[in-house]
Amino acid sequence: MAIFATGSLVLLLGGNGRAAVSHTCSATDRQFMSVAQLNMAALGSLSEDYLHGDAKPAEVIDQTQSAILGLVNTDPSDPSLSKTRAIMRAMFVEYGRAIRADAHHKNPGQYIYRAYGLANFAHDVLSDAQPGLLKRGCDVSPLL
Repeated sequence: MAIFATGSLVLLLGGNGRAAVSHTCSATDRQFMSVAQLNMAALGSLSEDYLHGDAKPAEVIDQTQSAILGLVNTDPSDPSLSKTRAIMRAMFVEYGRAIRADAHHKNPGQYIYRAYGLANFAHDVLSDAQPGLLKRGCDVSPLL
């Protein structure tokens, strides 16, 4: 089932990131990049705290929900950033599921695996788009 869901997501989002894309660098693109960077940093820090026993699962889960809400409230016009937004939302959902499973003493492996797979997918999309976005004035390197 997970393979089907992931495969469907890839097809829905366009599995081939090599097609010619017309990039933009609008205010909404910049807003998305700022929100994404902030949420990645916040979740990364809180996740480290969780791994060291300094944060509760509920705090990390709340941060994943906050990250999802933050991304929902963005609307990048660049097609690569829009695709990345959808991938990151799915990644945060899976990471939240992993923390929830761990908190209930269940194996979080499948959720972590999907979250990291989605993170790699987002990285690939951004890496492919980086030169075109940079020409327009948007530097995605902080998200890589």
